[in-house]
Order: sequence, then structure tokens, then C-alpha cells
Amino acid sequence: MKNIKLSKRFLIILTIILFFNYTWVLSINSNEYAKYVNSTAQRNVNPIGRTIGLKLYTDGVLVVGMSEIDGSDGKKYKPYENSGIKEGDMIKTINGKTISNTEELVNTINESEGNTISIRYQRESEEIYTTINPQKAIDGNYMIGLWVRDAAAGIGTLTYYEKATGSFAALGHGISDVDTNKLLNISNGELVTSQIISIVKGEKGKTGEIRGIIEGGKTIGNIEVNGPIGIYGKVTNLEYINNVKKEEVPVANRNQIKEGKAKIICQLTNEDKTEEYEIEIKRIYRTNYTDNKSMLIKITDEKLIEKTGGIIPGMSGTPIIQDGKFIGAITNVLLNAPTQGYAIFADMMMQ
Repeated sequence: MKNIKLSKRFLIILTIILFFNYTWVLSINSNEYAKYVNSTAQRNVNPIGRTIGLKLYTDGVLVVGMSEIDGSDGKKYKPYENSGIKEGDMIKTINGKTISNTEELVNTINESEGNTISIRYQRESEEIYTTINPQKAIDGNYMIGLWVRDAAAGIGTLTYYEKATGSFAALGHGISDVDTNKLLNISNGELVTSQIISIVKGEKGKTGEIRGIIEGGKTIGNIEVNGPIGIYGKVTNLEYINNVKKEEVPVANRNQIKEGKAKIICQLTNEDKTEEYEIEIKRIYRTNYTDNKSMLIKITDEKLIEKTGGIIPGMSGTPIIQDGKFIGAITNVLLNAPTQGYAIFADMMMQ
């Protein structure tokens, strides 16, 4: 988190992106149903299953907190108090000037020299205007008392590459801000290579995690969408993809999935390879169009259970294969039963 009175810093060592439960509200009729079933027709993907890093840059500057200012006159001030701005709002412009990052925000506020500034900010789909009077702080800088962030980063799993479109998908869920718990509204981002530092096994009542870093990571592609059901974008580093992709397989729709055995592809070490592990599909929610909990799955492979305890954060996006077809990706873990969790249908990811 970044306060506007501090210098801008970028975090290198990352904790893992946690699993989030997102609700994707859709209006479904028979035509919509057909779209999902048909979204996979004649489509093929290369499963990946590699641990990757994500760098996301917000579309504006995200407000993540507020604090009092120690004024140069020895008094305490809350310039933001009557502005209407809340945590989760996105500051877009100040005095008509587009604000893209925290540095621009700090400089623009200082340039005001305490004069009233006009702010345009966004709350969900609504754009709102307000004014604030910056106060001179004890260090001589002008401040408005807001804690802000302009970027986020973490680690997850790259699900697939689709040669026909040159696109990729990852995670199977979106990324929310850690403070506001709201889906990040991004302007762009980068998909990069990562290094695994360690694996923390999951236990009943306690999630594990994949710990890693993205320092010095090579760019794989450009992130274009941070949506409720995944991270999407275009591949720019075909050399990397060609080295890690699995053999192309057809994409299954939900009606082609069956309960029983399947396998997942994931990377759990820094060795240049992925491995396949057995799972069981215990339940299929064919009429579920509202979230990314399409299938209830269970890890049955003892080798994987020994390494991770089951499903752990960082495995989000792990591709699932059944009968030679891509059927979906892991999205969630059950806290009190870490060998079990949820997965999203391939037809939702492809749609």
C-alpha cells in the first residue's frame, strides 16, 4: 500500500494471490445456454499449467485508505472528510488532468499549493465530481490524506494458449485489491515468468500457498482483461509458449464432462517441467452460470497430496483434462477439506 506522502515503491517478493469467490451475474435464457455449449465447438487449446507472475496497472489511482495529516501548524487535518470519496473509488483526474499513477497524483496535489482541487473519481460504473482543499503537512508537502495504489502483482497458473487467436487465459478468477476486496479495474498488465521459492502445504482450516518471485521475469504477454472468471490477454513471447505448451487438445463443453477420473497439469518446482496428477470430479453443476464453481473436484494423487496437502493458492488456473479434452481449471479450495475444491467449466472460460 502506498500513502501519497511516501515515495513510490514497487514490491518484488510477493505473497501468493489468494483464491477469491466472485459472483458473475448473468441473465441466462435458452439462447445464452446454447452460446455456452457452442462456445467450445471446433476450438482447440494448448494446456500450459505453468506458474506465472502477473503485474496489473490500475485505470487511475485506487483509494485504499484514509489517514489524518499532521499539519505544518501542529494541527491535525482530514482534507478528504467531506469529499464523499471512499475506499475502492478510483481517482481519474485532478483539475482536468488525467491521473495514471501515484507519482502524478503527488505532483499534481503539490502544484496546487493548498488551493482547492477538483477531482473526478469512479465508483463502479458511476463517475463523480468533488473538491478537496489540500493541507500543508509538517514536511512541507501538500496532502489530501488518502492512501492509494496504482498497481498489484502476484502469482498464479497459466491455463491455456489458443493458437487460433494468439490469446491466453489464467487463474479462472479475477484479482481483487487486498485492501478493498474489489475486482481491480485495470488499464493494462503484464504476464511474466516466475520462480517458485517454496511450497507451504495446506491443512484442514489453514490454506497453504505457493511462494514465489517475479523479479527479472521475462514478459510472456500483455494482460487485457481482469475479469470475474479469469485473466486474459495476448501472447507476445511465442518462444516461451512453444517451449512450455502441451499438445493441442479439443475443448469440451459442459455436457461432455462426466463424474469420475480426470487429471490436472501443474508446476510445483523450479525444474523446467510440469507434471500430471490424478483427480476425481465428484459433482457437476451443469446449470450453474453465476460463478466459477462449476465442478466439485477432489485431489486423489498421493504424490500431489504429499507435496501440497491438496489444492493451495497459486494453483488457480491449473488446467483439467478428461478423455483427452480440456474441460476446465481449478479455482477454489475448501478450507476444511484441502484435498477438495471447485473448478470452472472450459465453456465459461472460452465464452
